[in-house]
Amino acid sequence: MRTLLAALAVTATALPAVFPAVSASALPATPPAVFPAVSAANAGAPALSADELPSAAPAAETPALFDDGAGGNANGDDPAIWVNPRKSGRSLIIATAKEGGLYVHDLGGKRLQHIAAPAAPGKDDEPGRFNNVDLVYGFRLGDRRVDLAVVSDRGRDQLRFYAIDPAGLTLTDVTDPAVPYVFNRTQRQVNEEETAYGLATWQDGGRAYALVSRRHQTRLGLARLTARNGRVAYRLTRTLDLPARFELPDGGTWRPCGEPGERPQIEGMVVDGGRDVLYAAQEDVGIWRLPADLTGRPVLMDKVKEYGRQDTYDPKTDECVPGEERGHGGEHLAADAEGLTIWYGKGGGYLLASSQGDSTFAVYTREGSNRFLGSFRVGPGKGIDGTEHSDGAMVVDRPLGRYAHGLLVVHDGRNTPADGDRENTNFKLVPWENVPLPR
Repeated sequence: MRTLLAALAVTATALPAVFPAVSASALPATPPAVFPAVSAANAGAPALSADELPSAAPAAETPALFDDGAGGNANGDDPAIWVNPRKSGRSLIIATAKEGGLYVHDLGGKRLQHIAAPAAPGKDDEPGRFNNVDLVYGFRLGDRRVDLAVVSDRGRDQLRFYAIDPAGLTLTDVTDPAVPYVFNRTQRQVNEEETAYGLATWQDGGRAYALVSRRHQTRLGLARLTARNGRVAYRLTRTLDLPARFELPDGGTWRPCGEPGERPQIEGMVVDGGRDVLYAAQEDVGIWRLPADLTGRPVLMDKVKEYGRQDTYDPKTDECVPGEERGHGGEHLAADAEGLTIWYGKGGGYLLASSQGDSTFAVYTREGSNRFLGSFRVGPGKGIDGTEHSDGAMVVDRPLGRYAHGLLVVHDGRNTPADGDRENTNFKLVPWENVPLPR
């Protein structure tokens, strides 16, 4: 097994000013125009090309999802691994499929349940579109405690909740029918699609929260989960805007390319439950580290390679044309920076990040300044194809049935074999011992 290259640890420089907490009832119309330069936590660390990296082989995969009418417009995105407290071998993989809803699988990848996304409330309105999923354990719901799958519905700008039955291995919708929009106030605004997007849960002192990002914006929201009449509701308690524009070392400023009116959005997020720290992947910028309660000083711990490159939006192709490389970018993440997950095992633990642009995964220490350790790919094995353009990922650090050392599940954005031109996605199940990390 090849050993990943280690890198120099460089202390991150935080933003010089604290981002203030903002109440949901008094949100600013736009974030400040320019933010100062931010030093990455791992600037200058050496990196291998994607083809040179060690590879982790999957042991199983979930069924293919097809993003067309025949496939129910199912487009895989984000997985969660629910650990069964009664028998770990009967744990579940719960995965979002956007307009296709939610899919539940066993540890062999077999599909057990499908939950449809909500229908559009009106003829011209957006239907439900499940983007990200995370878990809450032991939530008090009336006179019982339940484990919840929490889902961001980007089509309806809501959070949805599903109670997990450890005996029957089924999910039941327990969403309060009166839950509000997360970021918008009217259905017309929701239809503009600046809605709930990325998601991470956080449990603190008996309270449960969801941290939610807003599509096409830099906004993060902290929502407290509450029980009401046997159902689960929430209330947005605080928001924070990450930078949209940056000062560069050469004295210039940089704003990531996007459609007019769009700011560099955040999707992949994870909370380090032992430290109450949120990691948030701003897709075209890098990975931020900040307090989970959205107070304090955000730190840009690593940058994407494209950081500082001034691309130009082409309205004819609806794409950004790459500009000149100016040497301000990082070494380890190719935009988009995507799914984040934490291994809590021995040796201090790891933070894993999906580098979607080159179909690799970057690995950082969980402690200190999150020193970069190296990268790997999820390659083919046992007749299963590798992973390309991965969005979400989740890892657990305990035995789960056949996975004696833990399990990593990753989204595959280009599943094979292909079926003509149909967009084909699924999820790969990788035994933790197959991941080439320093032990």
